[in-house]
Amino acid sequence: MEKKIKVLVVDDSVFMRNVLVNLLNQDPEISVCGTATNGNDALQKIAQLSPDVVTLDVEMPVLDGISALRRMMQDGPLPVIMLSSLTRQGAKVTLEALEAGAFDFVTKPAGAPLKNIEDISLELREKIKHAAKYPASRITAYNPPVEPVQRDKAAAGAGAGNATKLVAIGCSTGGPQALYRFIPELPADLPAAVVVAQHMPPGFTRSLAERLDVLSHLHVKEAEPGDAITRGTVYIAPGAFHMEVVGGADRAGWFIRLTGEDLGFRYRPSVDYLLTSAARHCREKAVGVVLTGMGADGAKGVIAIKEAGGKTLAEDESTCVVYGMPKMAVQTGRVDKVVPLTAIAAEIVQAVR
Repeated sequence: MEKKIKVLVVDDSVFMRNVLVNLLNQDPEISVCGTATNGNDALQKIAQLSPDVVTLDVEMPVLDGISALRRMMQDGPLPVIMLSSLTRQGAKVTLEALEAGAFDFVTKPAGAPLKNIEDISLELREKIKHAAKYPASRITAYNPPVEPVQRDKAAAGAGAGNATKLVAIGCSTGGPQALYRFIPELPADLPAAVVVAQHMPPGFTRSLAERLDVLSHLHVKEAEPGDAITRGTVYIAPGAFHMEVVGGADRAGWFIRLTGEDLGFRYRPSVDYLLTSAARHCREKAVGVVLTGMGADGAKGVIAIKEAGGKTLAEDESTCVVYGMPKMAVQTGRVDKVVPLTAIAAEIVQAVR
């Protein structure tokens, strides 16, 4: 029998600890090796128990989740999945945790009713299994510039006006870390707009956009209904909404359309939905990019963009947190180039110029 994944559950709530232990131990591939009540307790238990994966509550007394995570990354990196509240502050701290080296996060329902916790059980177990396979040698913190980017005013002015080329990006697990690393590398005079579908809950995408805006030469914002798509701007699809590109550059330009309807997709926002709309309305002027993530979202979109005459890229397995979405995109046979994350920005610039 294959060795079970040893998980340390860290949460200051007795109720949450008990529920998580029971839910995780129901999975034949997972074994909870211990629990901890705060960050200090967690650091001691990690030394004693050597878990494969840690689930870490964001808000705890004595030593909070983000502080404990930073200590873990210094002492000996291991995969950590944050458990975050669905609040504005929770979103901000969770994104800080992803920058600090957390593998991924799962949101805890407000008030933690048992039924809702069972709903997140599948997501948490799936992420634990992926985290356990992630090499510790590749767990690193993102070290942003000390000072925010000072935008080139002349270049920013040159970016005004309707976009005539569009880069459509899709990502999931590991996506925020990937976006932090390459969006700031895109130049201020990029002759295109960028649209992004990142699998994230409501509220988290706004915090992601605000953080990227501080770090980047381009303007980054959470997309709003009816936004005109302009050069030099990155539009992040809001959590729980599908984002669609509509219109045509030969008429009044492209615009953003959002819908909260399910539409039959597993994720909302859906990468396939975004990329397929880019193919329909931008045709050969579209560039589709599929980055790290679980599942197959984006594969159909890559086919659509290629059939419309556009260009397609996928992240190489060597830099993916989870080589799921890019792998499925590559298997369609419609990806023009497979490149590591460090080369994505340069490839985008080349594709739109």
